[in-house]
Order: sequence, then structure tokens, then C-alpha cells
Amino acid sequence: MSCPIGVFDSGYGGLTILKDIVKEMPEYDYIYLGDNARTPYGTRSFDVVYKYTREAVLKLFGMGCKLVILACNTASAKALRTIQQVDLPRIDPQRRVLGVIRPSVEAVADFTKNGHIGILATSGTVASESYLLEIAKIHSEKGFLVTQQACPMWVPIVENNEMNSPGAVFFVQKYIDMILQVDPQIDTLVLACTHYPLLRSVIDLFIPKEITIIQQGEIVARSLRDYLYRHPEMERELSRGGQIEFLTTEKDGMFDKMAALFMQADVTSRHVEL
Repeated sequence: MSCPIGVFDSGYGGLTILKDIVKEMPEYDYIYLGDNARTPYGTRSFDVVYKYTREAVLKLFGMGCKLVILACNTASAKALRTIQQVDLPRIDPQRRVLGVIRPSVEAVADFTKNGHIGILATSGTVASESYLLEIAKIHSEKGFLVTQQACPMWVPIVENNEMNSPGAVFFVQKYIDMILQVDPQIDTLVLACTHYPLLRSVIDLFIPKEITIIQQGEIVARSLRDYLYRHPEMERELSRGGQIEFLTTEKDGMFDKMAALFMQADVTSRHVEL
């Protein structure tokens, strides 16, 4: 029986995570599920994000996935802990759901030299304070100074394929200027939303060269490989056909066109209901 790795996001952004995971580990099978019909999650309440994310996880479990990656910062911030602590013990203690925040937080210590870290994220991720809490917990002895900045216009810019528009330039500069005004000493910036890598060429225009930018895809991919190395009982369960299946709660044709932009390859999906 096929046992793919499930990758979930509220929309398209998680495709940047999937792309790097597949590049790192092309041998496994994957199912990507985008809840495009109900995106964005960033402005929704904790309860709603948890409800939607749980439905998606259960859908992937029903399709044979025993390991699911929440390739969405908002879902990781607002739903992951409850799913891990409340749902999995009841559903199946052998299944695993992992997020993107912890690997990103673990990695910041490898990049920052002065301990001044900036988080660029959706309003929902900022409001959750998940990055602040995780950095304080994992790097408590280091005394990092963390500054958050919500970038509410960045996801709509990407989802409307306007990355090269004057509006993109305006709003990218605006939010970067705002976070650097709060802490001019920031030397490491985390792009804490999976859409943001598609704005990287614009972001680079306004970031001083001495600042390191962390994109989550490569970090999450390496972290997943390490996880499977440390959990051979899970690794043995995974099927190895090198196949990717794309699912969306929106119209598949609409998804395919936008997903190709994120994956930099042709994508053929099918519609599912949650």
C-alpha cells in the first residue's frame, strides 16, 4: 500500500516547501493538498484555522499518509500543537504531524552573529507570537532580541501574480523599512511565510547586504531528512515511487496555473472536498 508524505498548506505557499523537500528527497511519494477555496488562513481565528487544518490532516491520513507536514506558518502556529497533543493520541499515536516553525527557529542560531533577529510574517503568525515563544524556549540562554513585522499585503501580491508590479515594490519596501526602523541592528531576517520566497528578488532590493535572509524550504527539507534518519520506523513505512499528487479544494485548472509558478514546472491537480 502506498504511504506518501502529506504536505498541507492553506493555498499555494506550501509548494515552495514541497519543491525543496522533493529536491532533497526525490525518492519518496508525496501528496500536496492546498485548501485554496478557504484561503487565506492568516486573518482567521485560532479555532477556525484549527478546524480547517484538522480536516485537511484527516483527509491526508485517509489517503494513506502517516506523516504530514504543515507547510504553512499560520497552521503551524495556530493548529499544530492541538493536533499533536489532542488529536493524534486519539486518532493514531503512530502517525505524525510536523510544522515549519520549529525547524526555522532552530536554524536562526546558525546565522545570526549579533542576536538581533527579524520575523516577516502574516498577521496571524505575528499575533500568535509562535516565533517569539519558540525562540525564547529553544534559545533561552542566548538572549536573542526578536522583532516581528506583519506583511499583510505580500500574500495577495503573490497570489495575484503581481510580484513585479509597482505595488509589490511599494509594499515590500514599506514593511522592510518598518522592521528595520524598530531594530536597525537586525542581522538575520526570517521569511516566515511560504509565499515570501516568490518576492525574494524584490526583497533583496531593500535589504542591506550584511543581513542574512532565511527561507524556510531548504531548512524544513533538511530537518525532515534528519527526522527520518532519527525515526527509521517511520522512514520504513514511506513508499518510494518518486510520485507527486496535487490536490486542491478550488477548481483544479485555476490551481494548476498558479502552482506551476511556485513549482517552476507543469502541475496537474484534482479537486477534492474536505
